[in-house]
Amino acid sequence: MYWDKKHETMPKEQLRELQLARLKATVKRVYENVPFYRKKFDERGMAPEDIKALDDIKNLPFTVKQDLRDNYPFGLFAVPSEEVVRVHASSGTTGKPIVVGYTRNDINMWSELIARAIVMAGGGPREVIQNGYGYGLFTGGLGVHYGAEKLGATVVPVSGGNTDRQLMLMQDFGTTILTCTPSYALFLAEEGKNAGIDFTKLPLKAGIFGAEPWSERMRAQLEEKLAISAHDIYGLSEVLGPGVSMECQEKKGMHIFEDHFIAEVIDPETGEQLPFGQQGELVFTSLTKEAFPIIRYRTRDITTLTEETCSCGRTHIRMKRVTGRSDDMLIIRGVNVFPSQIESVLLEFGDTEPHYLLVVDRKGNLDELEIWVELSDRFFSDKVRFIEELEGRLRSRIGSVLGINARIKLVEPRTIPRSEGKAKRVVDKREI
Repeated sequence: MYWDKKHETMPKEQLRELQLARLKATVKRVYENVPFYRKKFDERGMAPEDIKALDDIKNLPFTVKQDLRDNYPFGLFAVPSEEVVRVHASSGTTGKPIVVGYTRNDINMWSELIARAIVMAGGGPREVIQNGYGYGLFTGGLGVHYGAEKLGATVVPVSGGNTDRQLMLMQDFGTTILTCTPSYALFLAEEGKNAGIDFTKLPLKAGIFGAEPWSERMRAQLEEKLAISAHDIYGLSEVLGPGVSMECQEKKGMHIFEDHFIAEVIDPETGEQLPFGQQGELVFTSLTKEAFPIIRYRTRDITTLTEETCSCGRTHIRMKRVTGRSDDMLIIRGVNVFPSQIESVLLEFGDTEPHYLLVVDRKGNLDELEIWVELSDRFFSDKVRFIEELEGRLRSRIGSVLGINARIKLVEPRTIPRSEGKAKRVVDKREI
């Protein structure tokens, strides 16, 4: 089932021709309308006419998050202000936020991509979509909202938080698709169970979860606890918002919507392009955005691309799950550690819940990692022998996966604070 079969199943050669035409137009637009890019191109001795083949993209300059901050708020917009119908902004932890803009055509394009994504998860115009992504400057809420409306579905714009109301509406409105962060979906499942809700008896059939990395084992937890099919969606404000790529029902990677974006994977240290199948940093160039086009944006997300045609029939390349971020990863005693690696280990153990906290500290000149893990209700015990045995098994498994030793602290169920947005996984005391 497709929303836009023509573009989603377009033959690869035809797709590449479309990408090249749109890349040439985008490069010309930014050169003529965005002083930042014109300066970058001039410094390289490049002109828009130098783009003659898709491979020439590797000669274009990168754009990084600091460039967006330096041009706050509207310095990278490529259209006059009267053509901008909406702005969004990222939730930066320090300094000014990243501001992005949309023309009416941009909003329509975005809505089309979200509609495409919902259909990929098995959705259609008769769905009741409970949108638990945050509304406001965050792109998630309104992005999903407009796409669901484009599809013709009924949207419940509940936004994030207010878990009791979420669960009430899910039952009373007959929600069929839930959209929110995976950590919050797990929290909803947990609270629903505590409230006596049997999710197998609800119309809920699918979840579209994004905005934070999550693992295959968390998918299994979500699908079991909510009785749904769980799908990964990817996006970021700087490139568009949610809807840059999406998982189909085969669940073998997220299809990148190549008629609107060119994706590359690069070596994060050298900036050199890497071949398909090799892990590196994800880079995006937009092809159809008018207000805020972006050239070779370094996402800092770590993933792998594959060009094999999916059995669903879609021809667009796929990206594997984001395993972490090159700038958010922890470096502990010289070892790169991503929280998602630890999550995968924890979910191997049926005795624990996928709620955890990584506490990093420095004693003298040595970094120390302590992992707080919640015990499952059914396995919670005050028997010292049981606790010690489980801690030992976890410590051994994490040591073999990460290559470093970590202290394990098992805590009672519901001890670790829950999040109604992106889960806070790391407390780094080395920076305090």
